[in-house]
Amino acid sequence: MKKLLFICSQNKLRSPTAEAIFSEYEGLEVESAGLNNGAEVPVSVEAIERADVIFVMEKAHRSKLSKKFKPYLKGKRVICLDIPDEYDYMDADLINLLKTKVQHVLGTF
Repeated sequence: MKKLLFICSQNKLRSPTAEAIFSEYEGLEVESAGLNNGAEVPVSVEAIERADVIFVMEKAHRSKLSKKFKPYLKGKRVICLDIPDEYDYMDADLINLLKTKVQHVLGTF
């Protein structure tokens, strides 16, 4: 069972969309969280520790994650998907982007 963690800013649009999509995949356990103060589900040490792979939506997220949680990221695979904050929750274009980018990475396991 691969455990994935998707992270965006507020955990309202991109990462919850990714969680909804990939939760349907067999053999995956998926969570989502946000890095900003006031995020729907804030990133936690526990979520990071559970994850086999962490996906961030933007380079700024990788930087912020590293600053806030550096000691817990040792040995973790953190992948930036380069998906800007311009999509609504479950937007068809966002779903296609996520599937294309994430499935490519999942194929490397």
